[in-house]
Amino acid sequence: MKRIYFDHAATTPLDPRVLETMMPYLTEQFGNPSSILIEEGGIPHRAVGEARAHVAALIGASPDEIVFTASATESNNLAVKGLALANRQKGNRILFSDIEHYSITNQADFLTGMGFEIDYIRVDTNGLINLDDLRKKASEGTILACIMYANLEIGTIQPLKEAALILKERGIILHSDGAGACGTIPVYVNDLGIDTMTLSSHQFYGPKGIAALYIRKGVRLKPIIQGGYQEMGYRPGTENVPAIVGFGETSRLAMEEMGTRLEHLKTLSGRLWTGIDASIDFLHFTGHPTQRLPGHVSFWIEFVEGESLLMWLNLNGIASSSGSACASNLMAIDETGLKASHVLTAIGVPPEICHGSIAFSLGKNSTMEEVELVLSILPGIVTKLREMSPLYSKFKETQKGGM
Repeated sequence: MKRIYFDHAATTPLDPRVLETMMPYLTEQFGNPSSILIEEGGIPHRAVGEARAHVAALIGASPDEIVFTASATESNNLAVKGLALANRQKGNRILFSDIEHYSITNQADFLTGMGFEIDYIRVDTNGLINLDDLRKKASEGTILACIMYANLEIGTIQPLKEAALILKERGIILHSDGAGACGTIPVYVNDLGIDTMTLSSHQFYGPKGIAALYIRKGVRLKPIIQGGYQEMGYRPGTENVPAIVGFGETSRLAMEEMGTRLEHLKTLSGRLWTGIDASIDFLHFTGHPTQRLPGHVSFWIEFVEGESLLMWLNLNGIASSSGSACASNLMAIDETGLKASHVLTAIGVPPEICHGSIAFSLGKNSTMEEVELVLSILPGIVTKLREMSPLYSKFKETQKGGM
């Protein structure tokens, strides 16, 4: 059975062209890029510099504003902890949006232990941040706000430019987790007014184990790992040259092909959205209907549990993701005994029914044939699972009683 991979929000396949650029640095060009006085180190050093320029160009930054890290999680930690520690003389309040990734929100305990106060910016039912709530909470003593650019669970793209203007008026730094956006949609940090932003290579056909943090010139940030002076002193440790080279190449290709990719994804996800809407009842799409990532379709279904739906799709050769699965390693559970997504809870989905959440995230190699196959399989799975649901049985009895 040929698999259909509609889980590009989790990771993307490595582009063969990217792998080709990486191969020399996995074999003969093995030198340490810090050993710049010898040829073995000089060649990798220049390759890292070229890759840095490509990553910077992707978001309209300067090469010396790009710091390579090992993951988006590390970039988010470097940004939040580094900015907090470097600016604590100005205040101790930090704002997180209600739907940030765990690599942001799970820093709260550490930060409160260091004397910082964490507050949360509300979002509406589409997952857009409430700008009035941001204005209210961006009070005196607030030094940092974290607002992700695009949420990979519900697809919503945030009004970062408007948020940045509010924060700039108050002298508050804005960090944005751009892992779900950079390389997929156009991102220009200077136009948006962002101070720091996370990028992740494997989210747009590059290698895993490499990410970056954009740091606007003049922004004060302390390193959180102590060691040497690589990456302008922000991130010590010998650079992962093959991965960095791959990151650079995937950034170059993303710039070159973005327009074509966007049109392709919009066409496919448009058909998927309308097909699902026409074939399944008790369906609720999540995220903003238009201000969303291309190729992303997310929804929850009443009387259907998300992890069961995810598993049945998998058994039928379809890879997707579930909102409840995103929290599968968490201990917090609700009265149903299942784990509710903090993102869905934040946008107002009742915890007792939000476990039917599914996200389909398509990629540049997805096809209309795959979309049609998913549309032919999904309704039957939903019907089967719904007939097994005691809640649905009770609902049908209620309907009969009301007739």
